[in-house]
Amino acid sequence: MSATLVQVDFQGSPYVGVFLAASDKLLLAPPTAPVELVRTVEQALGTPALVMGLGGANVTGTVVAMNARGAVVADLATDDQVSELEKRGLRVGVLEGKLNAAGNNVLCNDRGALIHPDFSVRQLDAVRDALRVEVAERGTIAGISTVGSVAVATNKGCLTHPRITPAEKQRLERVLGVTSNLGTANHGTPYLGACIVANGHGAAIGRLTTGPEMNRLEDTLGYL
Repeated sequence: MSATLVQVDFQGSPYVGVFLAASDKLLLAPPTAPVELVRTVEQALGTPALVMGLGGANVTGTVVAMNARGAVVADLATDDQVSELEKRGLRVGVLEGKLNAAGNNVLCNDRGALIHPDFSVRQLDAVRDALRVEVAERGTIAGISTVGSVAVATNKGCLTHPRITPAEKQRLERVLGVTSNLGTANHGTPYLGACIVANGHGAAIGRLTTGPEMNRLEDTLGYL
C-alpha cells in the first residue's frame, strides 16, 4: 500500500499533532474533532479512529504517546478511558505528576522510547512496560526536554528539530533503531510533534507546511 500524506488543520489550527495521536494500529482524536477531519486522517494513516476525550482534554496529542503495543497517558485519564484503550489491545501506563503530558515528554516507536530527562525511575519503567519497548532512555533533542514535541518518529525513520546535536542524534537513532533527519513543518516550525501525526502508512501535516518540508518528511519517514 502506498503512503498517503495529507495537509489538514484542526478547527483552523495547523498544529494537528497537538490534538491527534497515532500508531500503526490506532488513531486517537478528541470529541471536538470534526468528523471529516477524522475520516481524512484515518484514510491517510490506514488506521481506525477512536474518538475519546482523555479526562476532558482536547489536546489528545499532548497527553498521549502510543505505539502498536501500548499507550502512555496523563493521569487525567479516567478508569473507563483506560479500559477503552485496553479493549483495543493496548497496554496502558499512566503518568503521574507535573510531567504527565506524555505526548510532549515521550518520543517512541515500536522499538524504543526517548523520554524527558527529568522522568523518575518509576515513570521510565511505566513507559517501558506500557509500550513494551527494548530500550527506554532519558534524553534531549536540541537541548529541549520535551522530546515528543520537537520530533516525529515511526518504525521507518525520525524527523527532528534542526538543532539536534550529533550526540543527541546518535542516542536517538540507537534508542529508536531508525535513521533520523533534520526538518521543520508549518513553514519553519521546529516543533514537529505539534505539527504532524504520522505512522508507517502515512501522515497528516499542518496546512502551512511547504513543499520542501513535505519532501523532507516523505524521504525521512520512508514514504517515497
